[in-house]
Parts: sequence; structure tokens; C-alpha cells
Amino acid sequence: MSSVAVLTQESFAEHRSGLVPQQIKVATLNSEEESDPPTYKDAFPPLPEKAACLDSAQEPAGAWSTKIRPIKASVITQVFHVPLEERKYKDMNQFGEGEQAKICLEIMQRTGAHLELSLAKDQGLSIMVSGKLDAVMKARKDIVARLQTQASATVAIPKEHHRFVIGKNGEKLQDLELKTATKIQIPRPDDPSNQIKITGTKEGIEKARHEVLLISAEQDKRAVERLEVEKAFHPFIAGPYNRLVGEIMQETGTRINIPPPSVSRTEIVFTGEKEQLAQAVARIKKIYEEKKKKTTTIAVEVKKSQHKYVIGPKGNSLQEILERTGVSVEIPPSDSASETVILRGEPEKLGQALTEVYAKANSFTVSSVSAPSWLHRFIIGKKGQNLAKITQQMPKVHIEFTEGEDRITLEGPTEDVSVAQEQIESMVKDLVNRMDYVEISIDHRFHRHLIGKSVNRIKDQYKVSVRIPPDSEKSNLIRIEGDPQGVQQAKRELLELASRMENERTKDLIIEQRFHRTIIGQKGERIREIRDKFPEVIINFPDPAQKSDIVQLRGPKNEVEKCTKYLQKMVADLVENSYSISVPIFKQFHKNIIGKGGANIKKIREESNTKIDLPAENSNSETIIITGKRANCEAARSRILSIQKDLANIAEVEVSIPAKLHNSLIGTKGRLIRAIMEECGGVHIHFPVEGSGSDTVIIRGPSSDVEKARKQLLHLAEEKQTKSFTVDIRAKPEYHKFLIGKGGGKIRKVRDSTGARIIFPAAEDKDQDLITIIGKEDAVREAQRELEALIQNLDNVVEDSMLVDPKHHRHFVIRRGQVLREIAEEYGGVMVSFPRSGTQSDKVTLKGAKECVEAAKKRIQEIIEDLEAQVTVECAIPQRFHRSVMGPKGSRIQQITRDHNVQIKFPDREENPVPSTEPAVQENGEEAGEGREAEPGSPRRCDIIVISGRKERCEAAKEALEALVPVTIEVEVPFDLHRYIIGQKGSGIRKMMDEFEVNIHVPAPERQSDVIAITGLAANLDRAKAGLLERVKELQAEQEDRALRSFKLSVTVDPKYHPKIIGRKGAVITQIRLEHDVNIQFPDKDDGSQPQDQITITGYEKNTEAARNAILRIVGELEQMVSEDVPLDHRVHARIIGARGKAIRKIMDEFKVDIRFPQTGAPDPNCVTVTGLPENVEEAIDHILNLEEEYLADVVDSEALQGYLKPPVHEESKAPSKGFVVRDAPWTASSSEKAPDVGSSEEFPSFGAQVAPKTLPWGPKR
Repeated sequence: MSSVAVLTQESFAEHRSGLVPQQIKVATLNSEEESDPPTYKDAFPPLPEKAACLDSAQEPAGAWSTKIRPIKASVITQVFHVPLEERKYKDMNQFGEGEQAKICLEIMQRTGAHLELSLAKDQGLSIMVSGKLDAVMKARKDIVARLQTQASATVAIPKEHHRFVIGKNGEKLQDLELKTATKIQIPRPDDPSNQIKITGTKEGIEKARHEVLLISAEQDKRAVERLEVEKAFHPFIAGPYNRLVGEIMQETGTRINIPPPSVSRTEIVFTGEKEQLAQAVARIKKIYEEKKKKTTTIAVEVKKSQHKYVIGPKGNSLQEILERTGVSVEIPPSDSASETVILRGEPEKLGQALTEVYAKANSFTVSSVSAPSWLHRFIIGKKGQNLAKITQQMPKVHIEFTEGEDRITLEGPTEDVSVAQEQIESMVKDLVNRMDYVEISIDHRFHRHLIGKSVNRIKDQYKVSVRIPPDSEKSNLIRIEGDPQGVQQAKRELLELASRMENERTKDLIIEQRFHRTIIGQKGERIREIRDKFPEVIINFPDPAQKSDIVQLRGPKNEVEKCTKYLQKMVADLVENSYSISVPIFKQFHKNIIGKGGANIKKIREESNTKIDLPAENSNSETIIITGKRANCEAARSRILSIQKDLANIAEVEVSIPAKLHNSLIGTKGRLIRAIMEECGGVHIHFPVEGSGSDTVIIRGPSSDVEKARKQLLHLAEEKQTKSFTVDIRAKPEYHKFLIGKGGGKIRKVRDSTGARIIFPAAEDKDQDLITIIGKEDAVREAQRELEALIQNLDNVVEDSMLVDPKHHRHFVIRRGQVLREIAEEYGGVMVSFPRSGTQSDKVTLKGAKECVEAAKKRIQEIIEDLEAQVTVECAIPQRFHRSVMGPKGSRIQQITRDHNVQIKFPDREENPVPSTEPAVQENGEEAGEGREAEPGSPRRCDIIVISGRKERCEAAKEALEALVPVTIEVEVPFDLHRYIIGQKGSGIRKMMDEFEVNIHVPAPERQSDVIAITGLAANLDRAKAGLLERVKELQAEQEDRALRSFKLSVTVDPKYHPKIIGRKGAVITQIRLEHDVNIQFPDKDDGSQPQDQITITGYEKNTEAARNAILRIVGELEQMVSEDVPLDHRVHARIIGARGKAIRKIMDEFKVDIRFPQTGAPDPNCVTVTGLPENVEEAIDHILNLEEEYLADVVDSEALQGYLKPPVHEESKAPSKGFVVRDAPWTASSSEKAPDVGSSEEFPSFGAQVAPKTLPWGPKR
């Protein structure tokens, strides 16, 4: 419930009469009599005079006399003195240094205070601390704790006083510690000790001890007493609105705590000083005794629902009764069923109190109005508007609507409730007469199809409310409420929609989920097109998270069928276009398939209409994936394979193997076929698509490898056809290399002896232990026995040793034992232990399978022989070529090292080579000017590359290194083409250098040279030269084309036609330019030297002539046009032009004319010019004049209406302002109003001039 305080005319008059006359200043607007102007003293109050201030110190001397409080400085300074005997650091030699200075710096940083130290004559330490108060106090505490020797003392006070020393949230204790610069430790509450320990300086301890004892002494004076008083008498002791107990507390200074009515405690607690507390207790006891003697009780029955009205808001009604009658009213608790109310007081007052209780109980009433629940929201109105009208008039009335009940509950003052009830009843009656509702049954499955456009349209069209139950209720009832006629029409339409939906068909279409996104399209544009095509069909796609293939179609049977066929055709196209094949192409040929700037791959894609995906450059994959229609994919594959075939000696063989054997030949996850491909040098074996029925298997690769793969494949197929038998055995992955042997020698021996095929797991296989044997049963069994014997030998661990000269030990253990790791990997995980460095032992221990140990010993012996037979060969290559010889990240050198099993060491770079007086000419790795200091022909140290290893290997490595030395050739290229070869920001030349793996040097422009130098490996130079010459041909062809394109043609056209040829925003001229592929230049209006009627056309000769003819056609049409001026009332111009010129553009487009309206400030604002063909101009003018007639009628009506609506002009507002006027001003001593005399030196004295003293209105001069 809410209440509103209303200020009536009477109460306002009463309030006004109590005000001082000077306070009543009411300014009324538009009143006939103006209020008097303020006096000069009111407007400009005088400053107080000294005498006045002294005489009446307690009275304000005027508006200026408000006392301004002095502002305290925020920064304070304090000086502390530490006597010599109490100083912690007494070393006199280190003043300003050492620990004492560090501590001071720490204190300054932590507290923000500024410290200054000085030594007194008595060697005491003086510390001046400046800063804000809290910072100074914290710094002082730290100084005392850290620079002064500490003492401690204890003080005993009663345990119950400890909490007063601590204070609220420990604030008092913190404050005490800061003030006294001490540390005060108070025992915990569970500690029985009453001793408080104080640590600090002697002075601080004394101060703290004094403060603690003072707090305890204060608490000694205080006492606590509890007085038992019956609960029924508590209201008499508290008094109305707790006034009586408040007075006692104020007079005695004692705190009195009376438990609230909701608490069942009876004791009243007194806290305060003993004497005053005794007075308070005596007064309360006296009141209690008196009330016990004088009061009596009566019990009355009051309805439980009316108890709250007796209590009133926050118990105000009970307090009101107590104040007026002195009677306490006891109400039973709300959770009690009792309706008995007890009144306690003096007998003569009980009658009056009883009357008031009944008056309060009956002052509020509860009533109900019968109203159908569906009408409730109409009674409430939109955003509660209807209900707000009632509640604003009667704010104390509470109106409650209960959902599902056909009644409205009203609660409040009896009179207000009856008025509100009448209003609501009349509202209900009115709504019942003009509103109706109907409930219709429609299957809840169709509800979600009705919600949205259909229901919203029905609501708007028939002005009804349609209530559809939520899906969770599964209810079929739909309720329509509103105007009876609208309800019936809405009912009819909804039932028609429902019957139509019942006749509709729902069809589930199976479409693979991978196509859903494609059918929907990016941002849903494709599905929108389908829905626009079949507007009556609802298409629902499943949620992507459901991984469902079912797409649901719903709508009229025929439309659903049409939509189904359309979608099926679309899916068929997608399936056809999503056919994918993989083409294995050797990695080195990928760049040739891509072509220069992607030209080859782009051409294949466009001509075959397929999508071709190549693996990334850093990927090991050789497979190119082609996606599209099957026939197109096959064509693209043939094109790609033909490129590979042309580029290398790639043979292709077709082998006929029955289709039923294909799966068994491929093996699980392609293991078997992969093993054959790897064994035969990485050939590609392509099987036909499953289900095609084709027996042809294609093998592609180098001729020798293809033949080998063909034999193996036919042999395997023969085995499979006769009798295929498979066995799996297991061996640790580290044994596999040993079982395979070096270069596959061991496993080949087993295969040759048994005729079985043995397949080891690939790196990506999960089961790395599994070895599969395939072939005839007896061959497989024999191979199994041999392999198991080998594995058993490997499992038998033996330990052996061999002698290795210590000088070779380092070779095996360097680089974290890389050589030993390689031996362990190759020979079944054999462990090789060399003696620790520093010992002179030559014994090396080997531990592992017997055969592995023997093989490892043999390998170590081979390495030792290599080391002993090792020679060093020097290879002289100029230092400037070292980087290119190494290759990116040293890849070329690493390859040579692996291939020839040698070590290669490059010399350190020579940072500052000896300067040569003559420029050195460098050609093909030779340097003129080398070896000036050394003997003629001897290479420099920085050019020598050292190769270590066996002699024959070193020689081979040296040849390989020398083959990597770049060679330079020169190519003649016309100088004017150089900038095109370089390209924008060097992109063109960079691309060629990357493509051909060479360095191309273009001479500087100032040299005007035609020679371009190409440096690189000899193998790459021919390709690079051919590529460069090809680029030159392209550029020359482009030059010739540019010359043909630069043909110019001039057309003479009157400048008045130029805007029409250009068109709106250049639309016409742009179309001519694009259509004829020419550039059209109009004369510059600001350039007087140019002929203004010449239009220049640049392009191919044939195109320029076609463009000229197009321009002349436009000019011919323009010359036939006429211009006519039409008088058109300026008031309708805006209406004819329309928003942003839309309306006028529509007219111009419709009649093919140009319409110009006069500019602002034109001599004739009504003159409109229409230009075009004569017949079009006449039609356009007729149309515009018709529009003028129509719009003018509206303008006249509007102006007439504005005349009535125009507010009258206030004459008084035009009166000149009198300005600011005051009464009794110093310059108005006479009766006539006189302005101050600006010429008077008295009234306006000049600076420095002597003026006779004169009493001024601002008081005496100071």
C-alpha cells in the first residue's frame, strides 16, 4: 500500500500564516500587478563593520558574516629525539651511511614521509619527520621500533576491560600504538591472563601504560544491571514511540535496552555510570510498580484479517492508541490462530481505547468484484494504464488479481474501496458487453506454424488477442478474445488455416549433412531463393550438432513434391560435382604443374571445371586431389599426368589383375600395396574405383622401378589367386631394422628363400609390433620359422667386449653420442659402453642380442677402419660463394655429407679482406686480384673448405662441392624493358629468382646497359635464361599493344551538351568507356588555352571510332530536344521533388526528360524548366501541372488551418525591459530616479586622486 500527502488550500493557508512576513515572496507569472523591486540593502548586503563585530559577537552582522573556518595545513612536521643510551646504531664513523641510513630510506619509501637526521652535542639522534599526519605517525612508530632500543613492561587490568582497549575492529588499539609508538599485546579471550604487554621506548611505554589504565579507570566507573519486568508492561516503560525511555536515557546518560515485542525476553538491560544507572533503574521500577497497581485488562475478539489494520504500518496505530489513551494493545502473533486482542491500561481509559481499536479494525475493508479471468488483462490495460487511473485517485486501495480466478480482490479504506469497486464493476460490465471470447481446438502440432506472421496478421486485422498455449502444455485449446465480430472472423480464419495444415503433407528428405551448408548457402542466400520459389513449403534443416541427414519439408502436397524434386536434382548435381580422385605426382614436378604464376594449374581448373588442391610445399605428401564431375576429374588427371610424363623419364604400365583380388592386394589400410611401392623406389600404383568392374591397374614411375613393381604385383596376384595364407608375428619395434638388414638385405634373403611376402608396420600404424607374412601356407610357415628364430636370437642377451684405441673414442661419444645412438637403432637396441673420459682403458663393452652384438662390433670396426684411413682434402672455393654452396640452412652441405659419408668444415669468414686498388673482375668463380700477398695462384685461407673421410669419398665430395659453385652468364635485354622485368617493388625479378633458383643482377639505370647477369648452378642457368627471354617476348608484345592502344581521336561537340554526355555521376560516359574499352577526356573548364568543344578519345583505332559514333548519336538526340519554362507554384516544389529527389527522378525516368527547379534567390521562384523530346516535354508538363493542382489544394487547406492554430502574440512581451531596478539606492536620495553621474570624481574617483572622505554604503574603509 502507498500513501500520498496532499496539501489542501486550508492547510496551505495555515502553513503560510505561520511564516515570517519577510519569508513570503511569491512571484506570480502573467499577473496584472508586479511585485515591488528589492531594496538596495537586500540586493547588496553591507559588509560587517569592526565595531559591530565587537559589540555583538554572538549575532550575525549580515549575509557576509558567515565565519570561514581556517584551513589546516595537510603537511605537518615533528621532531623526535633518541638519547645516546637508547640508540641502536652508535658507530660514529658511519653517520649518514650503513644500516641506520638504509632503515631511514626504507621508512621513507614505505610511509611516504620525509626524514632528516642530525646529531646533537650529547650524541643523541634528532629526527625531523615531515608529511601527512598518518604518514608521520607511521614513520614515528617505525623509527622507535627500528632505531631505538626497545624495553617492555606489563600492566594488569580486569579481563572485561580488555575489549575497551581494543575498541571496535581494533581501531582504538591501532590508534594507541601510533600515538605512543609502542607495540601493545593483549591476551586472547580464551587466555585467563589479565596482563597486557607493552613494548617500546621508556617514554612510549609510560604513555601507553597511562592510557590503558585511564581506559580501565573509566570502565570501573561504569556498571551493567538487568531488571526483570513483565513483557506486558514494556510498552508503558518505553512510552509512545519510545519517547519515555528516550527521555530517561538522555537525563541519566544511561543506555537502556528494552527487548522488541517479537523477542520473548523480559529483562531490561541498563549500562552506564553507577550513580546515574541507579537513578534510571529507580525511575523504571517506579513506573512498573505504578502501572501494576493502576492498570487492568479487557479481552476483545477482532477478526484475524483485521489485526494488521489495528497494528498499522510499522506498528504506528498501536503507538497512536498508546499516546492518546495510555492503553497498551496486545495483538496475538501472526502464526497464532487466536483472534483475542488484550487491552491493558487504567480502567477509565479502556473504553476510549476499545473504541479506537474497533475504529482502526473497521477503517479498512476487503471486498471482491466478480470478473471473468480472461478480462483481467483488459481491466489492467496496456502497461497498467486503466488500473493506474483508479490507484492514482485512491492510493490507499490495494487491488489484487489472482490468475485463474474469476474475481478481483480490493483492500483499503472502506469509502475508497466502495468507490473503486463501483469503478471496476462498471468497467467489467462495459467489457462484458463489448468483448467476447471463444476457444477453438487445433492440434498442438500446428501451433508453432501458426505463431508468427499468420497470428500477428489476424491480431492486427481483427483487433483481437490470440492466446496460444506453450509447447510444454501440449494443449490443443487456442483462445481468441476481443470484439465479438472480430473474434468470429479470427476463429473462422484460424480454423481454415488449421484445416489447410491438416491437409498438408510432411516429407522427410534424406540429404547428406555435408551438403546442408552448401544448400543453405553463405548467410542463407541459397535457401532464401528456394523458399521464394516454393513460398508455401516450410523447409527445416536439422541442427548441425545432431549429425542428422533428415531435411523436413511441409506444405501442400503438390508444392512439397515439386520442392522435393528440385532439392533432389540440386543434391544430384552436388554429388556429381563432389566426385574426388587423388593423383600421386612426384614432388619435384609439382611446381611445373602449377606453372609460372599458377598459369598451368589455373588453365587446367578453368578448362576442366574442377577444383584442384595441391599439398603444401613443406608437406611430405605427393598427392594432388581433384574434385568435380567425374568426367571432368578424369580429364584433369590425364592433363596433370601428361605434364609429369613430358618432364621426366616416367614410364606407365597397365597390368590386368582380376578386380576381386584388388582389395586383398591393397591390404589392410593399404599396408601391402604401400610396402610394394616403397620397395620399388616410390612408384605410384593406381587401382580402379571399387565397383567399376575394371581389371586394369596402372603403375607409374621410373622405367626400371615400374618393371620391378609389375613383376612383384603379378607374382603377388598369382599367389593370391592360387592360395593365399596370412600369419602375424610380433617383434619389438627396435628389432625391425635388424630383421630388415642393411639395404633390406636380410629380409630379401628370407623372401627369396621362402617365396613369402613379409610386411613391416608403417610409421602411422598403431600396432608397431605386428609383422605380417603373406603367401602360400608352406612358404609362410618357413618364413615364420626363420623370423621367429631371428627374433629368439635377438631376445637372448649376451655381453661382449672389443678393443678400440682411445684416440677414436671421442668420435663415438661426441654430439651426445649420436654415432652410438645410430648403432643402437640399426642393430636391435644393442648397448655400447665406452670407458669414462680420463681413463686410458681401450675396452668397449657391448650388450644385447648375440647377432646384434656381432653386427654392432663389425660396424664399429668399419668405422675405426674409416677413421684410420681418413684423409683430409682441401677444396678451394672463393668465400663469396660459400653461402650459396651451403644452401638454405646448410641443406646442400648436409646432403653431400650424408651421401658421401664425409665431414666438411668451412673456414671462418674474413671480415676485413685486404683492400684492392683496382676493381676485381669476378667471372665464374675466378677472382682477379686474389693472392696478392701470397704466392701467385695460391688460394687464401678463408677460401679453403676442408673435407675429411676416405680418400675416394673425399674426392667425390669435392667434385659435388665444386659443382655447387655458381656460374654467371649474360643475357642481352633492351634497357627500356629492365624496369618491367624488375616489377613493382622488385616482385617480378624476385619471382623469377625463386622459380629458377638463380640470382639475376640488373645493371643500375645510370649505366644504360642492356646486359643482365644471371648467376647460379649450371643446371639452372639454361632454364633461367629461357624464362628471362620468354618474359622479354611478353613485354615486347605488351609494348606493341600499348602503341596500338594509344591512338587518339578528337570529336567537336558543343560544350552545352557535355553534361548530358557525361550523365548523372558519370554514368553515360562510363558506359561508353567500358563498352568500347577507350579513355575519353573532356576539356578542362578552367584552362582557357584548351578548345572547350574538343573531346579526346584514346584507344584502339577501331574502338575510338565506335566510341565517337556513340557520342555523336547522343549529340544528335540532344539537338532534337526542346526546353520549356513552366510556371509552378514554389510552395509545391518540395512535394514534387520528394524525399532526396526520389519523386522527381521517377518522373524524369518515366517521361525521359530533364526537369530543373529554380535555385534559392532566383528572380522567378516559380519558373521550372523541362527539357527533352517535344512530345515527352508536353506529357511531362501536363503531369507536373496536375500534381501542382492536387498539392496546392493541400497547401491552401494547411495554411488556413495554421491560421486558426497560430497562438496570439503577447503584447506585453514586446514592451521594452526596464532592466534591473532596486529601491532606496544611494543615488536615489531624491524622489526622482537618477542614475549615477559618471563624470563625477566623487562617484567614480580616478586611481591616485585625492578624494574627500565620504561615508560609503560598503562601510568604513580599512
